[in-house]
Amino acid sequence: MSGSPILIFDFDSTLVQFETLDALADMVLGGDPSSTALRAQIAELTDQAMAGEIEFGDALRRRLALLPLQREHIEALADRAVSALTPSVKRNVEFFETHADRIFIISGGFREVIAPVARYLGIAPERVLANDFRYDDEGRVIGLDDANPLSRENGKPKAIAALGLTDPVVMVGDGWNDAEVKLAGAAERFYAFTEVVRRERVVDVADAEAASLDEILYAEGLSGRWSFPRSRIRILLLENTHPVGVERLKEAGYSVETVKGALDEDDLIEKIKGVHVLGIRSKTNVTARVLEHADRLMAIAAFCIGTNQIDLTAAADHGVPVFNAPYSNTRSVVELAIGLTITLMRDVVDKSAAMHEGQWNKSADGSRELRGKTLGIVGYGAIGSQLSVLAEAMGMRVVFHDLAERLALGNARRMRSLDDLLAESDVISLHVDGRRENTNIFGAAEFSKMKPGVLFLNLSRGHVVDIGALSQAMGSGRVAGAAVDVFPEEPRTNQDPFDSALRGLKNMILTPHIGGSTEEAQEAIAEFAAERLLGYLNRGDTTFAVNLPNVQLAEVSGAHRLLHIHRNQPGVMAELNRELTAAGLNIVGQHLKTDERTGYVITDVDKGYDPDALKGLKTVPGTLRFRTIQ
Repeated sequence: MSGSPILIFDFDSTLVQFETLDALADMVLGGDPSSTALRAQIAELTDQAMAGEIEFGDALRRRLALLPLQREHIEALADRAVSALTPSVKRNVEFFETHADRIFIISGGFREVIAPVARYLGIAPERVLANDFRYDDEGRVIGLDDANPLSRENGKPKAIAALGLTDPVVMVGDGWNDAEVKLAGAAERFYAFTEVVRRERVVDVADAEAASLDEILYAEGLSGRWSFPRSRIRILLLENTHPVGVERLKEAGYSVETVKGALDEDDLIEKIKGVHVLGIRSKTNVTARVLEHADRLMAIAAFCIGTNQIDLTAAADHGVPVFNAPYSNTRSVVELAIGLTITLMRDVVDKSAAMHEGQWNKSADGSRELRGKTLGIVGYGAIGSQLSVLAEAMGMRVVFHDLAERLALGNARRMRSLDDLLAESDVISLHVDGRRENTNIFGAAEFSKMKPGVLFLNLSRGHVVDIGALSQAMGSGRVAGAAVDVFPEEPRTNQDPFDSALRGLKNMILTPHIGGSTEEAQEAIAEFAAERLLGYLNRGDTTFAVNLPNVQLAEVSGAHRLLHIHRNQPGVMAELNRELTAAGLNIVGQHLKTDERTGYVITDVDKGYDPDALKGLKTVPGTLRFRTIQ
């Protein structure tokens, strides 16, 4: 490995997410309000030293003088140092272990705190150069070793020079004393590490800014890691994605941008340039035209249940998997359906409105219990089947109709004919999907076949019901009450007006598409959709993708993973393996799965190959998308 770079890492705010003396100040001074000014003074000295505004050794001694430190404080910080590793360092522990003989930790920090981190990363003690505390007989910190060059200005270049290194040196750190290494000629390259803190003056003199260790490994061609660094992968999330999803993706090291509302087609085309992952909810349409302009797009996540707002076929033709969260808001929708049914049964909305007008109308006429009534569920998927269980627990008799074979839960009974369900049900609740074929499946003919006085709920998709026909059925009394949460045309934002033929009708409940809009559901959706994205980005896992073959994959271990999405046409697999053989890649595992349009090949190969060897894999006829994962 002669000639490959020696990596020298700073410690504070580089390998770990804290500055040692600042963390010790918080530990020693605690929450005492009188110590606030002292902590601020110590933090300011740290910032000034790291930005090169004051001499490092002077700042170090002044900070120590302000702190009544004991050995036990140092030991306590050392105990939690490993848990405070920088996120991208955590992701690359294997790199440190594999290349420990070409890594040094050289820091103006303190050996006792650094030691457990070095052990965890597999770095030998003799490859750690740092300051040492001096203690009195009672364990009080009384200073540091003044003979150590790291306790003074330009100490790092002197320490590195003393090592007598002959291979190129690459310095990685966040402070001015790290920049001094390059300025003094002791390093060939200096990366300003900004994952924890960004200091403008340090960045200005660096060869490159690195927001994560992944970027450095990628730039240096180390560890055979040819996959694109996470911090350079751009994720665009629209429509107020729940913060849990945003934070989960950021924690994993990806660059995340959020936009508050939906975007129309032209705006999305402009915004999606250079974006690798798109996250939307229900009001943003991802059309074939949008996908044609998506020059970097790798995946789409619908942070909702439905995906009819996405051209799934066009996405598949571009090798872009689409994920959603099909079960995460199930309970919320079901609870709303139960609540709306009770509200309609008791004519609560109209009675409440009358009360607000000063009218007292206490009467049992038209008010009924759920118990003993027949609920007809159209669409017996995740939501419909759970509604079945809750309704039966409340004493209702349940019948359902679904075009697919579904397991009946509890005492629910399947109706082979929709007409039979309509004729038998006291309450009808729709829970069908948003495919185009379901447009206006409930119109005048269907309402005419219902029992007089039926209650009708639509919490599925707005276009499945002919609104005019529902209005007429309400006017004739065929439908005694209805609750509608979804509409053929919905406002894009809360500021846009809403209009419908259903407004003003008696015993008609209109809600603004809030079936899944609970705090619990939105958090669950964000967690699920984010995890599906991370599964694909980090492992190539396509479980729950709605438009590509579903493949469940474990983490990559001891190999590189090559992901090849292609048109399902003859000869692709044979040609792919010919290219792998020609490249001299040793296959340690391979998996192929196809659907009627698309094939997905996952190949794990041994590490240590020339990245140019992969070029042929991208030119195999039928290739839609190719990428690598370490």
